[in-house]
Amino acid sequence: MSHDSTQLPSALRARLREAPLWEFALDRYGRDGVEAACLVLQDEAGVDICELLWHCWLHHHGLACDAPLDPVRHWQRHVTAPLRRLRRDLKPEAQQSEAVAALRRTLQQAELQAECEALSRLERLALDSDRLSALPSPSPRLATRLAIRLQVQKKPHLSALQTLESQLDPLWRPR
Repeated sequence: MSHDSTQLPSALRARLREAPLWEFALDRYGRDGVEAACLVLQDEAGVDICELLWHCWLHHHGLACDAPLDPVRHWQRHVTAPLRRLRRDLKPEAQQSEAVAALRRTLQQAELQAECEALSRLERLALDSDRLSALPSPSPRLATRLAIRLQVQKKPHLSALQTLESQLDPLWRPR
């Protein structure tokens, strides 16, 4: 049975609505090695973790989205990143002062809320975009797609992508 072009996007969107990005991100981020790999990519390669997990979520569902990410990147750059920077900057002082430690916990909660909002915006972007499409079959490897989409080229960063692939992509199996 074949799908016409008007039915396919609706079916793809329905599949995404059944598996919210926030739940996917929380589940996958907690898997062995994923947090460390994401932080390496964020801190050393400048990769946005929310965008990374969004691409993983889409790939998990056999989808891709080429919609412009400028509004979400603006949010991350002007809201989430400053909160993260403040939280990290206060870490040494928080070890000496309970008041600063409490402020740091508040910033951590705000950062998490900002990331949740970024993921919500990315999910809406995919659901509302006319640029949502099915991946070709056979689907390309997740690490390969992410390296291209996120412009990751250095060996340690590619290794982090392979760690993500092993934990996130159910179709990938070590050779």
